[in-house]
Amino acid sequence: MRGASVSLTDLTKTYARSTAVAGVSLDICSGEFLTLLGPSGSGKTTTLMMIAGFEVPSTGDIAIDGVSVVEKAPYHRNIGMVFQNYALFPHMTVAQNIGFPLKQRGVPKAERARLVGEALEMVRLPGYGARYPRQLSGGQQQRVAVARAIVFKPRLLLMDEPLGALDKQLRETLQFEMRRLHADLGITFIYVTHDQEEALTMSDRVAVMNEGKIAQVGRPEDLYDRPCDRFVAGFIGESNFLPAVVCGLEDGVVVAECNGVLVRAVSSVRPATGSKVTLTTRPERLRFADTPDESESGVNRMSVTVGEAVFAGERCRFVLKTNDGTTMVLKEPSSAAIRRRAVGERTEIAWSVADTVLV
Repeated sequence: MRGASVSLTDLTKTYARSTAVAGVSLDICSGEFLTLLGPSGSGKTTTLMMIAGFEVPSTGDIAIDGVSVVEKAPYHRNIGMVFQNYALFPHMTVAQNIGFPLKQRGVPKAERARLVGEALEMVRLPGYGARYPRQLSGGQQQRVAVARAIVFKPRLLLMDEPLGALDKQLRETLQFEMRRLHADLGITFIYVTHDQEEALTMSDRVAVMNEGKIAQVGRPEDLYDRPCDRFVAGFIGESNFLPAVVCGLEDGVVVAECNGVLVRAVSSVRPATGSKVTLTTRPERLRFADTPDESESGVNRMSVTVGEAVFAGERCRFVLKTNDGTTMVLKEPSSAAIRRRAVGERTEIAWSVADTVLV
């Protein structure tokens, strides 16, 4: 099946004392896996509910395949929906739960049985049709909820934190199952989560929401490597933030003074000389550099003191203090061949200019 395209235009949703969604515009391509990511209260679920038809926009438009659906009831939009709490009927078998939307659409019994069987195969639960929800694990119940949402072959599937109630290991397994299912079906997925790792793992694109607006939208690697502001840098993964003062531009790179040393950073804007800015870099992009190497080009260096050293299995995490007391975090792979740093040790760190972003 070909997935549906979705266009949101200046979408808003206001309540008596608050604004949940404040002018969201977004184009979602046919067959895309797009995730709405953000903290609680950012407007992501409200946006999803308006696309589904369960919430009515205060202003703005929602178009599916170029046709406005704002005036259409949810059951006329032909959209599959998966909720966090599964919403399965406890008195119905798995097959009856999955077949329910088909029965509501008047599909003959024999055809319903065939489509239910196909859906069970798709979510890798063949032979489970006669069981009841209480006889299934949480992960199996969620698979049944997904099967029910796709059995009538919608071109758009909406999911509201469907893995939120599962334990970490099962959640990670089902993330890859969702990716496989998306590839197999070829339809459009719009997924809501507050879990950054989940969004980065599963999505073609991620729309980061904050206070009812879209802060940034892009591919997972673009959001991680080139966050547009401090909120996105801090919300997606862990980041170090360094206050600095702009000294000028050099070959298109911002040169700033930070902790008494010059630090270079990439930027999408041209800040004025003398302006105060914030630079960010990821903890895993830092490395210890005990021996000064003036021949290194495209590298920032800074003196630090190790304030905390934690062994965390596959990685070691170090909390560092700069000369002015700014805290930084460095993560390096755990290896017997790498010398462990001691608390109180004075050393230098280095990292790439390309991994330093002005936010």
